[in-house]
Amino acid sequence: MLDADAVRKALRHVKDPEVGLNIIDLGLIYDVEIDEGEVHVKMTLTSPGCPAGGQIMREADEVVRMLDGVTGCEVELVWEPFWTPERIDPKVRSFLGH
Repeated sequence: MLDADAVRKALRHVKDPEVGLNIIDLGLIYDVEIDEGEVHVKMTLTSPGCPAGGQIMREADEVVRMLDGVTGCEVELVWEPFWTPERIDPKVRSFLGH
């Protein structure tokens, strides 16, 4: 069934190549909305100058579009709230020693 949890699970396959962690655990995904198969993902990057930003956004779009029931996808890049390391999943942050 297509729901926000299924989309977030798919997005776990997308990694920030500089950090080596998936974009869910990094806290880069701010919101997932679904309207009759149309998926809208609001996400950010670790910094405005992130050299892998285009690649990460393309991969996010690709994994979402592969889900059953998806008729379209928009990945929107937002900068508010600005990303900070506190957005990293607490378990992952602890593992990283933060």
